Amino acid sequence: MAVMRSYYDASASIFAVSDPLAILGALSAQLPFAVEASQREAWTYQIRHLQQIAPAIPDAHIFLEFRIPRMGRRADVVLLHQGIIFVIEYKVGETSFSSHAIDQTLGYALDLKNFHETSHSRRITPILVATEGSHAQPVAPLSQDDVSAPVLTNSSHLVEVITSFGKRFADTPVDATSWASGRYKPTPTIVEAAQALYRGHDVQEISRSEAGAENLSATAAYISQVIDRSKAEHKKSICFVTGVPGSGKTLAGLNIANERMKAHEDEHAVFLSGNGPLVDVLREALTDDALRQAREKGLPRPSRASEYQRACAFIQNIHHFRDDNLQTARPPIEKVVVFDEAQRAWNMEQTSQFMRQKRGQVGFSMSEPEFLLSVMDRHPDWCTVVCLVGGGQEINTGEAGIKEWLSALTSKFQGWDVHISDQVLGRQYLAEEEDQALLKQLPLHTTSHLHLAVSVRSFRAEHVSNFVGALIDGDVSRAREIATTLTDYPIYVTRNLDRARAWLRSRRRGMERAGLLASSNALRLKPEGIYVKAKIDPPLWFLAPRGDVRSSDALEDVATEFDVQGLELDWTCVCWDANFRWVEHKWEAASFKGTKWQRVGDPSRKAYLANAYRVLLTRARQGMVIFVPLGDQTDPTRPLSFYDDIYEVLLKAGIRDLSDFAIGPARQRMFGTKDANS
Repeated sequence: MAVMRSYYDASASIFAVSDPLAILGALSAQLPFAVEASQREAWTYQIRHLQQIAPAIPDAHIFLEFRIPRMGRRADVVLLHQGIIFVIEYKVGETSFSSHAIDQTLGYALDLKNFHETSHSRRITPILVATEGSHAQPVAPLSQDDVSAPVLTNSSHLVEVITSFGKRFADTPVDATSWASGRYKPTPTIVEAAQALYRGHDVQEISRSEAGAENLSATAAYISQVIDRSKAEHKKSICFVTGVPGSGKTLAGLNIANERMKAHEDEHAVFLSGNGPLVDVLREALTDDALRQAREKGLPRPSRASEYQRACAFIQNIHHFRDDNLQTARPPIEKVVVFDEAQRAWNMEQTSQFMRQKRGQVGFSMSEPEFLLSVMDRHPDWCTVVCLVGGGQEINTGEAGIKEWLSALTSKFQGWDVHISDQVLGRQYLAEEEDQALLKQLPLHTTSHLHLAVSVRSFRAEHVSNFVGALIDGDVSRAREIATTLTDYPIYVTRNLDRARAWLRSRRRGMERAGLLASSNALRLKPEGIYVKAKIDPPLWFLAPRGDVRSSDALEDVATEFDVQGLELDWTCVCWDANFRWVEHKWEAASFKGTKWQRVGDPSRKAYLANAYRVLLTRARQGMVIFVPLGDQTDPTRPLSFYDDIYEVLLKAGIRDLSDFAIGPARQRMFGTKDANS
């Protein structure tokens, strides 16, 4: 079966003599809604203009509305000529080139390079056409991956740009059919994935087509079967989905909630998360995308409030769900509930304290998992709960992990069917024998389909989570061994924060995002200008454009593990303080109180701090730099030895010093030339 990558395609020679109305009709036929006047006018202009220039490039092949799966969007034109892939975006009637349009055009080119198999080895040139704009002589320096900087031109000079590049950089011809049929292996950010799913895209369209996507699809299929069986047999069931950091647990959960919500409205499926920043960011992203979609389609502008309300119905805060059900003993309307980051649910002590202090509930004696299960157990017939569980990601006091859910099921809800992954035994999930004994008391269904074993956050290196795990465990030799496999995922360490910022800016391109990260207790980074106590606004930090000083891309405000868990950036700088230091061949946890450091002796608090650094070190999709301060010999809270020892062990773990990477002036601009060390 042929792959439909575009709405219409033809060789330039055929395109030049085709009936423009027939081309327009072919484009219109692909839309599930009526073509708006603005879209019709834009297509009419593009068809007419491309037919004018086609005779000058008869060997070319033209694709209109070419699908870019990771973004769930389409490029106006992809043109193959002289072995080069041209990605062309038209801004009809525009006289200027907005930074957003430039980044968008480059983003399409980068997506082809990174995620489209038959584009990997090709030179790609993005071109932004402001039809009434000016034309600058293109220099188009190439980055390491052979994607040139965007060329900014107008309709009069487009054919000149194409033919000029064709003469300068001609390569072996591209077979249009084989190229278009090349497999896509996209890895969207969780924000992009949520937007695409919300728009109606299938998870397979926005997921990698090899191990990661197969794993995600198998997990989704298994859970759907459990839901259907529970519904048919009037049973209550719970599924625990485990996975390595970045393996797509949240994506799997969003997909389940979205698919069930659309296909089975009576189930009122919902995605619940106690991760406030994640909820806020996704709601804002879905709202912004819905408004943008309406604007681009020329539809009447919906109110922001109404779109935000729709997003809130899809993605809810678990604490609001909990509080609503404290007020009534009736069953909730939801029959299918996905709990994100279920390992962070509170134990009984923490829940009781919160209920007493914040909700006036004296004598409340349930853990958060027990209460949430009791709410769903109110249904007289059936329900299904899906718990997404990250291993080694509990980062705050009272976060109980998977064992609290199993304990509640064992003591109060033994009639439920329990579906669990075959990877749940082990130190990241159930390390203690007494915890593992809980499993023997439950009606278990064990399957490999509920474990996501492949990281899809980083398309450049699937072994990053293994490297970080070895590093945090203090297994330096193992970390160094894994580091040798990370050939496409750069990790550097530096003692100079300005140099780290320059490196991030040199790497970030198109719609990619970068940001500074630090532990929430990294209080002695303050002399370096890193204030972890200055709270960020997560939606602005993750979504605001580059020119906004509140954006992560400004590289001014630092986010902590609480801000970024469950989210990601393309490039990060992890700022490492002495609260997690290397002492006598192992990591030692410390907390800064008042005027001095105090050793952390409590095992749970030690684990929380280790997990905080585990979270911070697994947020980057494409690469990271670690900043270790020099310290100050005149400041007893920042002795040189603390930071020198951290720096030295990172080098021993296989991380290169950033001085090995030459950041010249050209690399510090938004787009750069090739660098042998990049």
